[in-house]
Amino acid sequence: MFSYLGGQWSPAYSATKHALAGFTKAYCDELGQYNIQVNGIAPGYYATDITLATRSNPETNQRVLDHIPANRWGDTQDLMGAAVFLASPASNYVNGHLLVVDGGYLVR
Repeated sequence: MFSYLGGQWSPAYSATKHALAGFTKAYCDELGQYNIQVNGIAPGYYATDITLATRSNPETNQRVLDHIPANRWGDTQDLMGAAVFLASPASNYVNGHLLVVDGGYLVR
């Protein structure tokens, strides 16, 4: 998700996500001729140990939820469908793409 945002709270983190988006596109261009698809998943805010402090603080938790139309933190299981799709023959012509799985965060 931060591949698409400026990184207001964490510029270094955002920069690394932009770099991963660039690698995805560069490797797509390089490896596509060998019928190798290079894609990525851009997850939104998920309920993990890393986000525990943010979720535990009512103010920051609400700030995040206010930006998610789904009005909830993602569960890691929410990523499974995207991963299965990108690993399956159904995505054979999908290349150089970042699949955003963020509950709609980027639309707000």
